[in-house]
This record gives sequence, structure tokens and C-alpha cells, in this order.
Amino acid sequence: MPSHPRRSRLRRGLLAALVAASVAVPVSGAASPAAVPAPAPAAHGPLRTAAPEALAERYAATRADIGAAERAAARHGDRKRAAALHELADPGRRFLTFDGRDGGRSVEVVGDLSHADRIAVLVPGAGIDIDHYWRLRNGARALHKELGGRSAVVAWLGYRTPTTVSPTSITSARAIEAAPELARFSRELTRLRPTARTTLLCHSYGSVVCARAAHGLRVSGIVLYGSPGTGYRNAAALHTPATVWAGRAGGDWIADVPHIELRLPFADIGFGTDPVSPGFGAEPFAAGSGGHSDYLKTGSEPLRNIARIVAGAAGSTEPTGERHA
Repeated sequence: MPSHPRRSRLRRGLLAALVAASVAVPVSGAASPAAVPAPAPAAHGPLRTAAPEALAERYAATRADIGAAERAAARHGDRKRAAALHELADPGRRFLTFDGRDGGRSVEVVGDLSHADRIAVLVPGAGIDIDHYWRLRNGARALHKELGGRSAVVAWLGYRTPTTVSPTSITSARAIEAAPELARFSRELTRLRPTARTTLLCHSYGSVVCARAAHGLRVSGIVLYGSPGTGYRNAAALHTPATVWAGRAGGDWIADVPHIELRLPFADIGFGTDPVSPGFGAEPFAAGSGGHSDYLKTGSEPLRNIARIVAGAAGSTEPTGERHA
């Protein structure tokens, strides 16, 4: 369908306004979770096996790292951060890695990684840090419940996510930083569980991260949902043998983000082709009528369809990403 000139001008105008506002924001002066001090985690060597004993030892060691960060936050007087870390340090939680510095990075397992035949790796978008980690955790738990036995969901907060309204949320800079870490973790997961079916689930800005890391990853699928774009023209440009899926809910505000790219002297702004458009070439899946944060909501249509993709079942190919008047 041909584009409407008026709509195109409006989108470009919106993006220009966003760029102007972003450039005017002094990034270094903004308040950040990184201001809360935390010690460096203990040095942990790579996991050699996914045997229950080895994983239990790693979970206990990482719990000690979280406890040290909790005590540092308490000494700093940040009760909110200390309370959040106290929840993470619960003996029932299973963290492969944790680093409380600079806003926080962590990798948590929901389920039994030792015996999982199906593994989903959640890659979050903007606005997820230690203080807001519960959002990622809730989605991981809901998906694991939907998947059932012999599955594991990994909540991968392995990078500095951009804040939702900031210059970093409209450029690929953070994704470029994150992609090598995601690729490294994916390779380690493949080594630990070589026969498991692994799927990357990439929400919002996380889809930019996944796209940057996609080349050469041994995963069965890459699911883009609530995506502003990937920074690539189409799915073929990701150079991945994995099946690329895309879905957008009918009430997701991300549909209003202009899907264009501007190459400026100091940065590339925007992420290009809409992943749910036919021209991108991804397999569509029905994502319901919810909002930007509802894709992994218990009982929702997108949760059911994403779980089917992770399980290797035939996903629905009826897209529901367009808004209705």
C-alpha cells in the first residue's frame, strides 16, 4: 500500500522533535540507578556443565554477590535498592551471574536448566534495571508456567538498558555494547545444553540487541515483539538460520514510533523497517490487543503464542498489530 505524504511528513516531524529533545537532554546529569554503589562480584569461572550440583554451586556463589550488593546499598542509605536486592537474594532464586554496579546486570533462571528441553532467553528493552527488575521476572515466571515441565526461562539483563525517554533509546549504541555479551551467553548456553531448543525473546529495544547479536547464533527462533525496529532492512539482513518472528499488540504505543532512520554526524537515529510489516519478512504471530508491557501477561494471547513458538509448535500466522479505528 503506498504511503500517505501527510502521514510521512508527520512521522518525520515527530522523529525530528524527538531527536531535538534528546539532544537537548544532558545525559551525564540525569539521575540514574548507577549512582548507588555496589562491590565488584567475585570472579567466577565459566560453567563446565549444567549438572544440578554445578548449577547449585553457582547459584549459591551468585547469591553471595547479591548479598554484598544489598549491604552496600543499605550502607548508602538506599532502602528501595536494598529491599529489591533482598528479594533477589532469596534462597529460592537461581542467578547465574549478578553485578550490582552501574544500574545492575544479572542472568536469572526460572525452571530447571539441568533438564530443560526448551529454553527461552528473555532480552528486555528500555527501563529495566535492578529497581525495576520485577517486570522482567514476572514475565519470565508467567512464560515458564505456560510452557510447563522440562522448560527453563532465562531472564537476561546482561546490558545497560537505556532509559525509556532518552537519547540512548533512539540509537543503537547500547545494543552495540550488549550484542557481544548476548552472543557470548548464547554460546555458553549452547555448550551447556546442546540438545535443547533455544529461542530468543526480544522485547522493545531488546529487539535491537537481538538483531545485532543474531549472526551465527545457534538458536531455533528469534521473536521480536513490541519492537521499534531492529536497525536492519529485513529479516534476511540478520544473517541467521533461526526463524524470525514478529508481533505487535493492537494497543501498543510503539506503533506510533516512526520507522525510519536518520544518519547524523554524531549518531544514527531510529531503527528502520517495522518488523511486523510484510516487507521485513518475519513470520507474524497474533499478539492480541494489549499494551506495550502486556505481551507476557498471564492468560494473554501473545503469551500463549510465544510459548507455542518456544515449544516448536506451529504459531499463529494471523497478525494483530494494526490498530483499529
